Amino acid sequence: MVFQCQRDSWARQFATRVVSCRAAELRPEGGGEPVRGFQVVLEDTILFPEGGGQPDDRGLIGDVPVLRVTRRGPEAVHFVQEALEPGAEVLLSLDWDRRFDHMQQHSGQHLITAIAEHMFGFKTTSWELGRQRSVIELDTPSMTAEQIEALERSVNEKIRERVPVVVRELAADDPEIERVRSRGLPDDHAGPVRVVDIEGIDSNMCCGTHVSNLSDLQVIKLLGTEKGKKNKTNLVFLAGNRVLKSIEQSHSTEKALTSLLKNGPGEHIEAVKRLQSSVKLLQKNNLNLLRDIAVLIARDFKSKPVQSQLFVLHRKEGDSEFMNIIANEIGSEETLLFLTVGDEKEAGLFLLAGPVEAVENLGPRVAELLGGKGAGKRGRFQGKATKMSQRGEVEALLQEFISCRSPEA
Repeated sequence: MVFQCQRDSWARQFATRVVSCRAAELRPEGGGEPVRGFQVVLEDTILFPEGGGQPDDRGLIGDVPVLRVTRRGPEAVHFVQEALEPGAEVLLSLDWDRRFDHMQQHSGQHLITAIAEHMFGFKTTSWELGRQRSVIELDTPSMTAEQIEALERSVNEKIRERVPVVVRELAADDPEIERVRSRGLPDDHAGPVRVVDIEGIDSNMCCGTHVSNLSDLQVIKLLGTEKGKKNKTNLVFLAGNRVLKSIEQSHSTEKALTSLLKNGPGEHIEAVKRLQSSVKLLQKNNLNLLRDIAVLIARDFKSKPVQSQLFVLHRKEGDSEFMNIIANEIGSEETLLFLTVGDEKEAGLFLLAGPVEAVENLGPRVAELLGGKGAGKRGRFQGKATKMSQRGEVEALLQEFISCRSPEA
């Protein structure tokens, strides 16, 4: 069946009648619990059901939001959260911004596909209309920068030439179908076959919604290529309003960087490189200082006339190397060391060092108290902790262990 959305892609409202309504569940695209609602079939619809690489439309049936539209054989199934009475007359309203965006991307894909095959012999094997960008999978292991530039120049020339885009319906047994570019019909297809013609450029079997003239695309920007699967290349593109939005976002970013870096757009890259070099130097100096601090902490402990059997230290700034330097400097033959680094109330790292038997016994219990995982050998047990706020409980455990094994106990 050909729906009204396919006969007239520009229609934004449409009066029709409810055919059926039955209880159903919808699984959200991002996962989560199923949404309870109803599957509604109408006599006809201007809301496109997903297909041909194009996502489905959104809109209203009366004042009831349509959350999903899918195709089931010759029917378009609308998922809503309110029951509708079969036989009732309803007014459909289309989310036009979403639809027109899909029309621009889909017609843009047809144009790019046709020109890429004509210029370079690169056939399209699949495509995806994404939320932010669209991707065409081309049957070639690579594309040069010169080929991408030439392709972009050619498709935009066709847009400026205002080439008409015409949709035709052919009978399923029409011999002309054999001469039309196609990746085949769905197994459950019924009714006439739609063919989208870009005059003098392309003729393609397609169920999607399209612009009526290439000038409606405004402009196409090829963002480059990515490695595809099985010696294929993914060509990334934007069409129409997406190009304008991308320029707007880039301009906003440029203005923000100009304010932050205190220089013009032409100097941004060099300014960031200088900042990166400064950060690397600061990180190196900070690491050296942490190492020096670790050594001083250990020496201070060892300089005391009477050394405690338990040494506990927490520092927000630090890493595993910082803790291991302290453990190396103090030595763990007699002293039990419990060292932690990171945010006091969130996640961090821990190290338990000391006599081998004691560490083997206490290490897993320390990790459990800190809500973390760890591993150890030769008198050291270290790992990640998710509950640094439990350090007090760990210290109490270690104190109790030392008290139990001391001769005075």
